[in-house]
Amino acid sequence: MAKNHSKSRATWAANALTYLMLIASVLMVIGPFLLSVMTAVKTPRQFATEPPLTPPNPMTFDNFTQLFSGSHNFVVPIAVTAQVVAVMVIGQMFSSILAAYAFATLEFPGRDALFWVYLATLMVPAVVTIIPLYVMVTQAGMKNTFWGIVVPFMFGSPYAIFLLRENFRSMPTEIMDAARIDGAGILRRLWCIMLPMNKPILATLLLITVVSHWNNFMWPKVIAPKREWNVLTVATASLQTQYSSNWTLVMAATTIALLPLIILFLIFQRQITRSIGLSGLR
Repeated sequence: MAKNHSKSRATWAANALTYLMLIASVLMVIGPFLLSVMTAVKTPRQFATEPPLTPPNPMTFDNFTQLFSGSHNFVVPIAVTAQVVAVMVIGQMFSSILAAYAFATLEFPGRDALFWVYLATLMVPAVVTIIPLYVMVTQAGMKNTFWGIVVPFMFGSPYAIFLLRENFRSMPTEIMDAARIDGAGILRRLWCIMLPMNKPILATLLLITVVSHWNNFMWPKVIAPKREWNVLTVATASLQTQYSSNWTLVMAATTIALLPLIILFLIFQRQITRSIGLSGLR
């Protein structure tokens, strides 16, 4: 009896420690977002005179109003960002799916060597390619244009191709062989069999692509510094000047930028969870 009692106490202590660690992890992750929202609904005077963790009193939405009126006009950065992300997602998903399918199922000379050489570009820091890309895009006459922002990154990425290739290769060969015997061509097998059976990983890759390009800052700042082509990240950074930080406005802009990503995650969370489970099984 004493052994069972001590065992239950040890189990309770282990569970309590686990939950405490989970709660601490959640607070560390959600804390910055809560602080951002709290700051966004404060007045500049309250933010300057009170501690950062003080609740807003009174709560105000003037910071959001200022972003969409006057000289800031955040409608344009939101529209530019949405268009850039839409083109990036369509281009990257389409080209990555085709490339991954070719690397996974088609036989051609030098396939594996070409794949590993292409994958090796993941080890090259993105900042190293900024200057060559800038020179190429500028010489092509696309500086301060929409296409200058999207063209260098609208095709398949090594990470996306690697992720999809590994999932495509894990598909049962019997299904593909049966479709081939029934007369299904290469593209039909991709469209009717491969993609429907990999919806969870496609949804995960879609979310990763949207988040990475929605939060992109360096390349849009370098290639399109004109205000009419500012994306959300660049427009938010421009709210801070040498003489005024405008942190309440910055946090309001950050909150606006977060909302679409949170909504997108809530829509695809079930698919993301399934993709993690399938990856573990495979």
